[in-house]
Amino acid sequence: MRLLALFEGHRLTPTQRRIAHCMVRQGSEAAFLSSVELAELAGVSQPSVTRFAVALGFDGYPALRRKLRETLRTPTDPAAGSAAASAAAGGGPAEPAASEAPPLNAHQQAVHAEIAHLRQLADLLADAGPVAEAGRRLAASRPLPVLGLRAAAAQARGFSYFAAKVHPDVRVLDEGGTMLADRLDAAVAAGATELLCFALPRYPAEVAEALDVARAAGLGVVIVADGAFVPVVQSGDLLLPAAVGRALTFDTACAPMMLGRVLLETMCDALPQAQARLERFDARAAERGLFLD
Repeated sequence: MRLLALFEGHRLTPTQRRIAHCMVRQGSEAAFLSSVELAELAGVSQPSVTRFAVALGFDGYPALRRKLRETLRTPTDPAAGSAAASAAAGGGPAEPAASEAPPLNAHQQAVHAEIAHLRQLADLLADAGPVAEAGRRLAASRPLPVLGLRAAAAQARGFSYFAAKVHPDVRVLDEGGTMLADRLDAAVAAGATELLCFALPRYPAEVAEALDVARAAGLGVVIVADGAFVPVVQSGDLLLPAAVGRALTFDTACAPMMLGRVLLETMCDALPQAQARLERFDARAAERGLFLD
């Protein structure tokens, strides 16, 4: 958590986020890695590590490493330390709050329900096998069609936007109609081997029809869906469940979105050129002034 606090408030590129994630995984050892060692562990170039340090507000990587060492020497919870010192001096434990927290309103309850769905997803991801297999299969498909209609269209578009930065040919299928089967046929003719589908309630009949077309054409199907018992899933599909919230008038889909980002991460791990593509994009974006920060 103390490492994560260093990165909060900074807009990092995907390359820089991979470096940050690598440092978090290394824990206290991150403070003793050279820039070359960190670059090798994160699968990036050494100059990317230097740019990462500068993006965090440091003069260079040595200054960041010194800050890491200072941070890791700092107590995790100064308030808790003070309370412990007080107790050791005879002050005794702190008294509980005099009054209980007010009851949650309906909006707060909806947020807490969504947090519970994310915790459930975290538990499911303890078995990394299915999502890793899905990432490998999707990374190997050229092109990669991504299906999502109606409520799931935003998930398909969001996934495809980021996937296109690391995958050479991503084709988002977010509109139904008579052309949908044609676009699936075109993807198969171009060499596609897998289809990723986001299937969220209420499940459009066109999604089931499109998946039948994909399976008949020989495509493997990876589905992100709201649970294991949904009407569009068949026994041969690779199902990745992520619960949808129903506490508000319209469904919330934080867990499916998070699962989509996890899938992207496993795809990056399976694509040898993913990091090079990201770095080229970052450099080109800087040249063109695409972003304000």
